[in-house]
Amino acid sequence: MTLYLVAFVLCLILGIPVAFSLGLASVAYLFVNDQWHLMIGFPQKMLAGIDNFVLLTIPFFILAGNLMNSADLTRQIVRLAQMVVGRVRGGLAVVNVVASMMFSGVSGAATAEASAIGSVMIPAMRRDGYSAAYAAALTAAGSILGPLVPPSLSLILYGVLTSTSIADLFLAGIVPAFALCGLLIVYALWRARVEDHPLPPMVPREERGEVALKALPALFLPVIIVGGIRTGVFTPTEAAAVAALYALVIGWLLYRTLDRRKIARAFYDTATMTAGVMLIVAMASMTAFILGIENIPRSIAAGLRGISEQPWVLIILLNLVLLVLGLFLEPLAALVLAMPILNEVYPLLEMNSVHFGVMVVLNLMIGMITPPVGLCLFIVAAISKEPLERVALAILPMIGICLVVLLLVAFVPALTLTLPAILGG
Repeated sequence: MTLYLVAFVLCLILGIPVAFSLGLASVAYLFVNDQWHLMIGFPQKMLAGIDNFVLLTIPFFILAGNLMNSADLTRQIVRLAQMVVGRVRGGLAVVNVVASMMFSGVSGAATAEASAIGSVMIPAMRRDGYSAAYAAALTAAGSILGPLVPPSLSLILYGVLTSTSIADLFLAGIVPAFALCGLLIVYALWRARVEDHPLPPMVPREERGEVALKALPALFLPVIIVGGIRTGVFTPTEAAAVAALYALVIGWLLYRTLDRRKIARAFYDTATMTAGVMLIVAMASMTAFILGIENIPRSIAAGLRGISEQPWVLIILLNLVLLVLGLFLEPLAALVLAMPILNEVYPLLEMNSVHFGVMVVLNLMIGMITPPVGLCLFIVAAISKEPLERVALAILPMIGICLVVLLLVAFVPALTLTLPAILGG
């Protein structure tokens, strides 16, 4: 297994994409261990890894998010957030966080949220006198709200890999997302008081009705997704298709900002993003096969049991491992790579599968805003034209806030399980 890890890390250092790094490391392992005959089944195992009907939700939800972005939804959401919470000192920073929370119900991916909200809010905050590094860092921190609420791609993939109810996972992430959003707002208000941030301009009274009318239909999307699944009107896969159709209809008929060129571009972007996700899942299935050959998951579970039998100690150790993993791998790749091991460790923790899933996803999302490979950090640094190290320094207090929420999620099950229980999960 050491050979596999060395080959995998070497491929990453050479700049080879994660999906191909997984595949090449698997081939190297089979070849050196004189098991090259197993490569005959390589294509079948790749196809088996993605042969799951529920995975169809991923391209449909990506398409819904791309259509919403193409319909210029981001500006509508920012205007609504400004109308609702903007009239306080440092209000533009609060608008940034609230807009990220609102946009979470559309995108489902942290990178999409960082680029969409960042392209609007970072220039606006700079013009209003905010530090560019602070504006970029706040945008990056707010972007991890997206994968915690429906339609979260990471929660969907976790549900597929563990046969956990996707509707329950969607509901379970909502309260932690609001907790993180609230703490980021408190931090922004405190920072505004200390640094004397300005008051943003007020949305004119005569425009408020139009602003609400344009933004609310898009914010209704997560209600359709969760409500439809929970009431049994449609399955998660059907909910994803309905979300894509809903996005197309309101962008074309209500906002009137979608044309054929934008729709074609949204479908093209969806195809390329979906291909990348599915390739990672397919290649990682070979990694899971190798882990099974080496009996690595059970060995790690036995090793953890040898360290301590106290669930709280194991939870802390697991969180530390996941945080380190998230520093170097994109969340979907890390999730597929880690699940064979996590499935063996999970029974030792005495946790509900839904609770465990939200904790795992939040861990990996924090890696998206943490150096050295925090993808969201790269995105906001590019938008703000600030050096990555300055943005990374500015985001450190916000990473601390994220870690506080992570501890609450890990050790207060009610934070994730109350909402699914109330709504019949």
